Amino acid sequence: MDTRAAAAALRLIARGFTDLADALDDEPAVPEDDRIAAVLDEWGSRGLTREEASALFRRHGFAPQTAGGWARGDWIETRDGLRYASARSREWLRERTA
Repeated sequence: MDTRAAAAALRLIARGFTDLADALDDEPAVPEDDRIAAVLDEWGSRGLTREEASALFRRHGFAPQTAGGWARGDWIETRDGLRYASARSREWLRERTA
């Protein structure tokens, strides 16, 4: 099996579902960067449990599993069993709002 081709096909399908949802929704989709900024702004500097982080992502239109990708990308760090927005993510938010 060509896993790269399968992954690319899944991405196309996912984009298609996003386009379909946008077409059915009365309100235009909020751009991803705006949703990311909203997550980081609401998160602030406090630590969140896994459940709280998942709920925060869900509120802003992300899958709860997004936290795992953010952790791998150094956007979230885990300390004392809690998840924190990393220095990288706080800097991104500062630059975006400057």
